[in-house]
Amino acid sequence: MTAATVLAAVREFSKSKMGDDETGHGFDHIQRVVGLADRLIQSYPEADRVETVTAAYLHDVIDEKLVTDTAAASAEVTQFLTAQGFSTTQITTIFLIMDNMSYHKTLDGTAKPLPLEGQIVQDADRLDAIGAIGISRAIYFGGHFGEKIYDPAVKPRTAMTHAEYRNLDNETIINHFYEKLLTLKDLMNTAAAKQLAEHRQQVMLDFLAEYKAEWNAEA
Repeated sequence: MTAATVLAAVREFSKSKMGDDETGHGFDHIQRVVGLADRLIQSYPEADRVETVTAAYLHDVIDEKLVTDTAAASAEVTQFLTAQGFSTTQITTIFLIMDNMSYHKTLDGTAKPLPLEGQIVQDADRLDAIGAIGISRAIYFGGHFGEKIYDPAVKPRTAMTHAEYRNLDNETIINHFYEKLLTLKDLMNTAAAKQLAEHRQQVMLDFLAEYKAEWNAEA
């Protein structure tokens, strides 16, 4: 099969798994991550595009916050990739990326080093978490899980463990910007992503300043 045929099949598989998501990780998010990864990879022609785009399409299919049985989801992905003709080496690389690109892996220091393909996918995913899209996704995600929008008495958490990060009992949507989203700019791997992140960071900072001014009836 040609690369185009394989990636078309990967796209349809991803759409079948993520099309009904209501947490801000739906297929629209997947498509943006793929688009950003394809944009970033132009600066790194040595990266394998099929592995990069495949990992971008599948990165949330086995995510623990979205999937009840991650082992079963991983087995299904492996079976699918094998059926599409991916080699054992390619599948290992794709899973290395998917298993180690999530933000929570950095909290407990368990993330394994990513190959260039993984760094590109991770950057693309993080870029979609910031800026105007990031703002809307944070609000959408927080609303889905019943978070408060803002409470000045609840301070942003620092030095969180994985378990603390996943605990949303006393989380607010605005605090999430300080706890995670505003930190992503400095975590970008590639120079191309770092450049794109600068503008998106400012969009979030402007939003937060305006939000608090309106909250306090100053604007």
